[in-house]
Amino acid sequence: MLKDVKTCNNLQPGRKGTKRLLEKYGDSLLCVRYRYDARRGVRLKTVELIVEEKALQVPLPFHDEDIVDILVRYSEKSLREMLKAAGGKWDPGSKLWHVSYGAIRGTELTDRILLD
Repeated sequence: MLKDVKTCNNLQPGRKGTKRLLEKYGDSLLCVRYRYDARRGVRLKTVELIVEEKALQVPLPFHDEDIVDILVRYSEKSLREMLKAAGGKWDPGSKLWHVSYGAIRGTELTDRILLD
């Protein structure tokens, strides 16, 4: 059946042709599609809905023993103290901290890792 169906319109919520569906499905409505089946001579209106939303935890591409570069400003004393406690070393030449990833995994310092 789907091989004979062609999609002609892909409408975002709020556009003409989607308002009643937007009232029915609310923020779950992602898009409305109009599809045409020439073999059967029918038009199909389909909806794409959001049925689940989860926070995405994207793993960083590091192993625990990898040394990572961390950017922390001088004024961020609490973060500097965390790095010192984790065994981090300050490099004055690059103005970066170097610490093993395993020592900071799961802390707010992972947001400060400089990726190449």
